[in-house]
Formats: sequence, structure tokens, C-alpha cells
Amino acid sequence: MMTKKMDVILGILFAVATVVFIILFLTSDAFYNWAFARHHNVMSWYIRPIFIIPIVLFAFKKSLTGIFASVFGLFTSMFWFPAPTASNPLVLSFLAFEMEYLKGVWTVTKIIMSLSVPIFFIALIIAAWNRNWKWLLGIVIASALLKILWSVAFGGEAGKSILKPAIAGLIVCIGAIYYYIKRQNDEK
Repeated sequence: MMTKKMDVILGILFAVATVVFIILFLTSDAFYNWAFARHHNVMSWYIRPIFIIPIVLFAFKKSLTGIFASVFGLFTSMFWFPAPTASNPLVLSFLAFEMEYLKGVWTVTKIIMSLSVPIFFIALIIAAWNRNWKWLLGIVIASALLKILWSVAFGGEAGKSILKPAIAGLIVCIGAIYYYIKRQNDEK
């Protein structure tokens, strides 16, 4: 069993590793291009939302190591799979949009919109940590819907390419959270 002190230390190390990854991703063109080539593999699109489940479970257990290892896994999963030999044209178009978005000019609006990502994680973790299931489900549903709306509104027709992975991830996350809540209630 991990001590609280060790949990805090390892949690901080994973949080720092995540920040280092994001900085490296945004500042190194070689790493950025290498990672995005692998992100063309839509398996990474399907796996990323699934990381919400361990984040929630570890927040419920109040494990910083588990939470931040899961966040690290979510961010790095974009390059876990090999670059595909062929890609759907809509996928290519949407990823070109995302790449331009990330590497383009950072306006106040873009910064504010980008802050929604850490706000999502903070809200998700707080809701699970406090076992507020209604807020937790609301946050998961709202974030998936906002991701879909953002993708379609700003990515146009290409933004629709994330519909299947986003909806599949949402269904799996809701199912897992519902199962966990039901199991907790049955144990009482």
C-alpha cells in the first residue's frame, strides 16, 4: 500500500511530466510533427476519452498518483499507435485544422477557450473526489458535447470526423460511471 507522502510525490512527478510533455509538444516542431503523424491513427481518438474512467476512479479513491498518471496517459496516448498508412480525408483535414489552431496566433479568445481543458480536468476531479455523481455526469456529458460543438463549429465538415469517437467515449464513460455508482450503492 502506498503512503500518502509517496502518493503526493508520485502525483507531482506525473503532473510535472504532463506539463513537460505539453511544453515539448508545443515548442519542438520535430516532436510535434512526429506526435501528430501518429495522432492520424484514429485509435488514439477512441482511447483518449476512455482515460476519463481511471481519472474518476482514482479521484474517488483520492489517489494523486492515479489521477495524474491517468492524465499523463491521456495526453501521451495521441502517439501510442503507429502512423496509419492511409487516412480518411476528413481526419486529415480536421487534424490540419487542429495543428493550425495549436501553432497559429494565440489570441485572448483562444487562450480563454484553451483554459477550458484544465478547467474540465479540475471540475472532473473535484466532482469525483467529492463523490458528487450528478455533477460528475453533467461534466462528462457537457465536455463531450462542447468538444463536438467546438470541432464542428471551427473545423467545419472535417470536425464531424470526431463524432464517432466522442460519442463512443461518452457512452463508455457514462456506462462505467453508472456501473461504479450502482456497485457502490449495492455495497451499502
